[in-house]
Amino acid sequence: MKALVFRGIGNISLEEVKDPVIQDEKDVIVKITVSAICGTDLHLIRGTVQNMKTDTILGHEGVGIVEEVGSNVQKFKVGDRVIIPSTIGCGHCKYCKQEIYSQCDNANPNGKEAGTVYFGGPKESGPLNGMQAEKVLVPFADANLIKIPNDITDEQVILLSDILPTAYMAVENADIQPDDTVAVFGCGPVGQLVIECLKKYKHKKIFAIDRIKCRLEMAQKNGATIINFDEVDPVKELKNLTNGDGPTKVIDAVGIDAQQPQHGGIINYFKNYSLKKQFSQEVADVAPHRNEDYGNWVPGDGPSQVLQWAVDVVSKNGIISIIGVYVPALRFFPIGKAMGKNLTIRMGDCNHHKYIPKLIQWVQSGEFDSKKFVTQKLPFEMIVDAYKHFDKREDKWIKVILTLNGGEND
Repeated sequence: MKALVFRGIGNISLEEVKDPVIQDEKDVIVKITVSAICGTDLHLIRGTVQNMKTDTILGHEGVGIVEEVGSNVQKFKVGDRVIIPSTIGCGHCKYCKQEIYSQCDNANPNGKEAGTVYFGGPKESGPLNGMQAEKVLVPFADANLIKIPNDITDEQVILLSDILPTAYMAVENADIQPDDTVAVFGCGPVGQLVIECLKKYKHKKIFAIDRIKCRLEMAQKNGATIINFDEVDPVKELKNLTNGDGPTKVIDAVGIDAQQPQHGGIINYFKNYSLKKQFSQEVADVAPHRNEDYGNWVPGDGPSQVLQWAVDVVSKNGIISIIGVYVPALRFFPIGKAMGKNLTIRMGDCNHHKYIPKLIQWVQSGEFDSKKFVTQKLPFEMIVDAYKHFDKREDKWIKVILTLNGGEND
């Protein structure tokens, strides 16, 4: 089968590889019809998420058709159309029973303390081969796969495999109240869907912070007040827009590859020697091995930038919800200032399976339309080029989906 293979930092390749085979009686093999590229995939290739195993198939977003089932699979049969959640749980440990699937005790072959299992991730996550491939092996299938209703298409639910549940969890963690003001840092795909989820709360006071023009335009079109951090100091601007208090809730949808401002007045702030030195050390810690290639695969130059802004700007007694990916190698966090402001901080890997059934209802009712957020739909054969465009944050490259195995191509 064809699959996108991780060959090393800054090195990916579309190749012919062996088809997956059933390894356990609870496994299922799914033929992928629609996959997608996520910002988390870029962390792996840039090297800001370390310890990738060479030859791992990338990708953790996919929907498709069940092709083969293990002897002890009860809920699914050959031919079923399914959503594959990005993270895997066993379905019966104490965490799965609480719907905290990302902290499952049994799914990770490295042991219960090893962390979240997700498709196409580093050694610590399993690893499991991912979904940027014609087929994928899904363990604990009964506890993870979710059937796609007949009245909706694969393309309509591809964003439910990862980024819409991720955005929903970020908003849930922020404990949104009617009079809240909410700042969303990062207007990539997850940030856009955070704004969409906030609108479901009938929420009007949403601020969106980024520097990429097309992303800010999409956020503004979706109802957010936009702030370009290349043009203004986002902390000062948010304070000015909230009567000096700061937003009551902040959602970090950026993570480890955050970038420093490059233009405008705030760049003077980053000329501060000690701060630049701190960021330089952070980059060295989180991405000790780099393989940049003509503007591709460049790690962010301000890993803790959004964390600092979030603590600085959120109101006293506010909540910070972190859904952007961070890694253990990043050790800086302004904990003293956060404590002094009585802040609540909530974070974690998404428990996708918990939210997908509700989000399917959004799709069926017409409350959520994935086409608003998909900016490129391409044949799978174009995946390497698509990665390069998306990685460079090129104009209008916000969310890429890929069709294969006869998947929707209209």
